[in-house]
Parts: sequence; structure tokens; C-alpha cells
Amino acid sequence: MDIREQQQPEGLCLLLYKEREMVGECLLAAPGPQGAHIARFRVEPAWRRRGYGTYLMRQVLRRTGGFDRREASLHTAPLPGGEGALAFAARFGFAVRDGQLERRRAPAPSAVGLTHEFLKQRLGAGAVCLDATCGNGGDTQFLCELAGPSGRVLAMDIQQQAVDNTNARLAAAGLGGIGRAVLADHARLAEYVQPGSLDCAVFNFGYLPGADHSLFSTEATSLPALEAALEALRPGGVLAACLYSGGPNGSGEKEAVLRWMRALPLTGYTVLVLEFANWADTAPLPCFVLKNV
Repeated sequence: MDIREQQQPEGLCLLLYKEREMVGECLLAAPGPQGAHIARFRVEPAWRRRGYGTYLMRQVLRRTGGFDRREASLHTAPLPGGEGALAFAARFGFAVRDGQLERRRAPAPSAVGLTHEFLKQRLGAGAVCLDATCGNGGDTQFLCELAGPSGRVLAMDIQQQAVDNTNARLAAAGLGGIGRAVLADHARLAEYVQPGSLDCAVFNFGYLPGADHSLFSTEATSLPALEAALEALRPGGVLAACLYSGGPNGSGEKEAVLRWMRALPLTGYTVLVLEFANWADTAPLPCFVLKNV
């Protein structure tokens, strides 16, 4: 099977072929990266109930962002005739709303995304931040954009590839004057930042995406790094950490960090652990430590 595109006056038509025979079509009015209006959807009668409609609809949704968990999407279609057509649409998440079919998807939450949303509420222009596990630079870039030209961001990682990737990312985004990455073990972060100087310290534990997964953080260095980060925070500062388990690093680091956080004295710190309650036990945990005094 293959999909052929044909531009028509009404919009973009996706034609489904099996060898040389057209077996189905879908006309998309105003297709975009996060949705479309499905003006017409049809499978030839001789080819129905054989999986071709399912294949065509999946291709439609895939090409218009319907399976992208990171972005919101909206697909609409006229109400079809017959219970069978309605049942088919319902299999793909369409529901009847305001006289038409509608498939609305919101971005799926992620540990990193929720961490960023939390930090946006507490940090602003001029912030001084540390990304203690910079990886490919996603958190570092976020912190630079949040801190702005009057802020400063230091990033560190034990892998040269991560440092190079982060500095290249900052340069490409025009943020090299705000942040920089250095090759260093986060357990030594006290050598790079002064006590009481940080508004925020971010940790994203685990391994470097796209690199050797046998290299990952462990509690042996992570706990000293977290201790040093608390010392480096000013009163009112926040430490953010995403904890992972179930991968090559197992659950030892996650459990050790949680024990450490829960043992912090209430007089000095407020600890928040955000749990995905109906996800697997290995779901990532966004955690926050607020320094009170």
C-alpha cells in the first residue's frame, strides 16, 4: 500500500493505492501540523472491513500531528451516516460535538515539561542558575531564556559530548552570552559556585540521550552534588530534580535521592514530589526543594 498526494481545489487529497488500484481517499481541508478538517473520507466498498480504512486514517493523523504527544491537535469531520461509520471514528478518538465529529488532543505532560512550568512561576529576568546535568542542553537553553540577558547560567556535565552539544545549542540560539557549559562532575559543583549565589539548580538524572546508556548518574555522586547545590542556593531559591528508574541505572539512585529529600529538616526546606499516580512505578518523578532560610 502507498499514499499519493493530490492537490484539489477543495484541499489536499490523500489517495490510498494497493498496487495500481485506488482503494480509498481522504480530502483534507486546511491541513496543518497540528490538525485538519477531514472533508471526505472514503474506502471503496469492495475493500471495506479489510483494514484499509484503519491504515488510511492512521496515515492522516500521523501526517497532521494527531499522534504527536508534545503538541495540541484538533481534527474535525462532518457527521457520517450510519452507526458503523460512527463506531469507526470513535476508535480513533472522534466524538460528536456541536453537530460534527471532533478529535481534540492536549499535549501529554512530561516530567521535564512540568519542571519547566514550575520554574517559570518562581524565576525571572536576572536569575542566576545552574544546570548540573546539562545533557544535550534542553534545560540549559530553557534557563537562559528565562534568565534573559541580565541573568547567568552555568551548565556542567561529565561527558564532553554533552558539553559540546550544549554549547553548540546555546550558540545557535544566540544565548552564548548568557550561559556556558563546562566539563565537570556535578559532585564538584561547589568549586564553581559560591554559597548563597544561586536562584535555581536543576538536575536531570539518568543518561545522555543518544549516547552510551551504560554511562549514567548514580547516588555516589548525585547525593554530594545535591548537598552542594543546597548550599549554593540563596534563601528562596529552588532545586529541581527529575528522577528516573527502570532503565540501565535501575532504581537505586531514585530511591536514595528520595530518602535524602524526605530527611531534609522542615525548618529549612519544603520538599515537593510530583507523582504520576496512574502511570507505571518507573515513571519519572519531578521533585522540588525550596530553600526557606
